[in-house]
Amino acid sequence: MSRKEQIEQTATALFKTRGFSATSMRDLANALGIEAASIYSHIRSKEEILQRVCFRMADEFFGAIDTSDRKDASASHKLKQAIAAHVQVLTRNTEASAVFLQEWRHLSEPHHSAFLALRDRYENYFRDIIRQGIASGEFQVPDEKFAVLTILSGLNWIHTWYKPEGKMTPDEIAENLSAMLLNGLKNNLN
Repeated sequence: MSRKEQIEQTATALFKTRGFSATSMRDLANALGIEAASIYSHIRSKEEILQRVCFRMADEFFGAIDTSDRKDASASHKLKQAIAAHVQVLTRNTEASAVFLQEWRHLSEPHHSAFLALRDRYENYFRDIIRQGIASGEFQVPDEKFAVLTILSGLNWIHTWYKPEGKMTPDEIAENLSAMLLNGLKNNLN
């Protein structure tokens, strides 16, 4: 692992436990066992690390849903695949997931606006699935935005409790959450 990668990994862990604002460059240097001034030969600022983590995670989320997207599938299948892709990304690196989900607010412009645009685009991907499900009669929801925010909220807390050695694998978590969330969306008029 390069020194820059070590810095990013250590900073990510500190951002998760302390928060971005409460983590100083001195804290980072102490955790790495180096002088604070030497960090600047690898990175420009603490925010550069936050940007790298947030935008790398965004790329991972988009990459995961892109590989799982089947245009000809039912809305239920698409939603199940999108949930599974989301869970896989969240569980791959829970520290980076926590930073991505909680610390993005500290991004300065133009990165803050760019991040919000990516978040909106990602949410719209899920909204498109919900709209397709409503149109096909698979889902009955009063508000598609509320449905998407409920789904993503239900998924985005995984980083707080997931343990690789825990009872469920990421696939099992995705399967269980999909079943719970989809059963709440299915049209019960039949």
